[in-house]
Amino acid sequence: MATTTTPDVKTASAPEVKKAPISLTSTAVGKVKEIMGQQNPVPAGLRVGVVGGGCSGFSYSMSFENGAGMMDKVFDMDGLKVYVDATSIMYLNGCIVDYVETLEGAGFKFENPNVKSTCGCGSSFSV
Repeated sequence: MATTTTPDVKTASAPEVKKAPISLTSTAVGKVKEIMGQQNPVPAGLRVGVVGGGCSGFSYSMSFENGAGMMDKVFDMDGLKVYVDATSIMYLNGCIVDYVETLEGAGFKFENPNVKSTCGCGSSFSV
């Protein structure tokens, strides 16, 4: 009687998809795509970050990018590439970016659960 052994074959599991630390509402994504479409040349994606400065210590930054930097994490949000640098990720964890239009004006609004206080003018924050 012959015995056969079968090799232990491990199937490759799907790569773990990490949840983005920041999310953009569909309204915000739509507005970014609209503005990007007006640029020449059209940028590859949107950089969202936190920079030092302002009355309270930090402020948000948004700019168009043509590619990811070495320390960037890239997230796809409904077809929009969003670049976030490694330092900003810890300040933006759980942050939601929306685009709002009111009688006073229109713009991007950050709802960040990490913020401890904001300045009087609302343009900077502390964590």
